[in-house]
Amino acid sequence: MADDEKKKAPKAPKADGGGKGGDAKAGGGKKEGGKRKVGGPAQLAKPVTTTSQEKVRPRLRTKYDTDIVPALVRQFKYTSKMQVPRIVKITVNMGLGEAVQNGKIIESGVTEITAITGQKPVVTRARKSIASFKLRQGVPIGVMVTLRKERMWEFLDRLVTFSLPRVRDFKGVSPKAFDGAGNYTLGLKEQIIFPEIEYDKVEKIKGLNISIVTTATNDEEGRALLQQLGMPFRH
Repeated sequence: MADDEKKKAPKAPKADGGGKGGDAKAGGGKKEGGKRKVGGPAQLAKPVTTTSQEKVRPRLRTKYDTDIVPALVRQFKYTSKMQVPRIVKITVNMGLGEAVQNGKIIESGVTEITAITGQKPVVTRARKSIASFKLRQGVPIGVMVTLRKERMWEFLDRLVTFSLPRVRDFKGVSPKAFDGAGNYTLGLKEQIIFPEIEYDKVEKIKGLNISIVTTATNDEEGRALLQQLGMPFRH
């Protein structure tokens, strides 16, 4: 009877820490190579933190918000900051009439405008045929780009800080080139005034027009805005 009782007796549970190869199960974790991993997958997972590089705010935009807006409010007696004129967009247009005879000049114009503005321009084409100019409808005759937001502010900053002072015999820009609604158009005879253009690679001197569109209601407000932004008007 004693032998039968021993055979029927239930086996004793294994003590914690037992197992093959020295592996032990304790608290839901595994011990491998003497190091214990505490907790399951949910406890081991760590919150993923992604650090995204913040966009650098254009210097001229910061100056507009901190200095120019209060100055224009005092000058024109605005009752709200929303009345202060601001820049909406800047359009850079390069007319290339010689492209009718030399199509490669369009490629150089695209390359130069891209270097100047940091944005690839669109190719403008003739809307109608003009026999006296040997112009046919649809022929490329220029390049144009429209800048907004950060690129607009950065381009204007480079224009008034670096490019315009490089004009030969520069005495300032005309204060009368407004359209009556506060928008200003500036004509430049040489694209080489921009430091982004490599003079040795320029095949031909080209002119371009720069149009600055603002929310000003009249020329006086537009002139005051651009003057505060550093546009060197002639006196």
